[in-house]
Amino acid sequence: MSSPKVLEGLKDISSSEDKQQAYKALLQDIPNISTPAAISKDLIAILDAIFDGSLGIVATRYLGAIYVKALTCVPIDRVKIEVGEYALEKFQSQASSFEEQNAQIRELMATAYEKDEDFLASAKILSGIPLESSQRKVTNEDKVRFWIRITRNYLEVDDTTLAEQYLNKAKNLIYTVDDRDLNLHFNLCQARIQDARRNFLAAAQGYQEISLMTVIAEEERLHTLSMAIKCAVLAPAGPARSRALGRLYKDERASTLEEYSILEKMFLDRLLTPEEVEKFAKGLAPHQLAKTGDGSTVLQRAVIEHNLRGASRLYNNITFDALGLLLGLDGDKAEDTTAKMIEQGRLVGRIDQIERVIWFEGGEATGEKGSGRAEGVVGRELKKWDFNVQGLAEEVEKVTSDLQFRYPDFVAANLVV
Repeated sequence: MSSPKVLEGLKDISSSEDKQQAYKALLQDIPNISTPAAISKDLIAILDAIFDGSLGIVATRYLGAIYVKALTCVPIDRVKIEVGEYALEKFQSQASSFEEQNAQIRELMATAYEKDEDFLASAKILSGIPLESSQRKVTNEDKVRFWIRITRNYLEVDDTTLAEQYLNKAKNLIYTVDDRDLNLHFNLCQARIQDARRNFLAAAQGYQEISLMTVIAEEERLHTLSMAIKCAVLAPAGPARSRALGRLYKDERASTLEEYSILEKMFLDRLLTPEEVEKFAKGLAPHQLAKTGDGSTVLQRAVIEHNLRGASRLYNNITFDALGLLLGLDGDKAEDTTAKMIEQGRLVGRIDQIERVIWFEGGEATGEKGSGRAEGVVGRELKKWDFNVQGLAEEVEKVTSDLQFRYPDFVAANLVV
């Protein structure tokens, strides 16, 4: 039920000669004549009266703008949402004439939803704002701001699919925007989406670039650097990840973070212990601990691949079972993991399935598919053998020559030619 003063004001307006000014005065006086319990009903009653009053499109549009201002001044978010929903239905009857009011109401409702932490509702209400219209001019910067706001709301509810759709729209115009904060939010959204989609190498690079921006506080910069380290650790082992780890390891700020110990071990290709992995896992987000198709988590797979690379630095060759024991797998699974890394160009080596032995070759894989396979094995092994035999013969010859020089009589008496 509307408050008595508002009902009386509407009754007076019906007999007023200047209804436009009368409605304006009533809307501006709403904070004084209405109560928190009745303000929703009052605003709805006023809006009904404006649209039912046959004032003409020009006057109605003008009063629509005044109405939005009055709703903006209401301090109760619940009222903004309730009245806003009703107003959108009213405006929908003449949508082309009330595009500006429609957009303003939706922004008010979105802000109210965000304060209530209903980010999905906020994203949906914002997505209904028309950005391409002849009735209202929207700059590229405003378009990007809307799309990034929607993207951030979808990211809050972990809907990366819709978030990426709106970020891709912003991507086509972000190069025209000079606003530093807007560019920062764009880069952060992009890194978060890459992180959520497990494109950890790209996410690590994005987070590290953000951590170098002086426009944000030092605490936030360290937080994004920490996120960069986590993503680099979770990335598939190989040359690309080694380069990412190298960039982070050389960052002087990294040594102040909790993740530095695991970063250092991974960069130096040292084996990780289960205790270190468990401690690191406590700081990961839920999506970073999600299970993969084979039942293992992203972290478990990353650690297995890292320890496999570490083993390749320690051993020239190792049996399937011994490698499995080292990695916490059975022998066949260790062979399968090694074969995949060799095939994907992330590890250089060869597998002897008959003898159940893995041979690690020297050098670094290029990261290109198939580049890890060792070719011409027999010829290379023979050359290595010949080189070793030649080295041994040269050392024996050197010792013999030294004996002849120092003890010629002894050599003449005992040397058998």
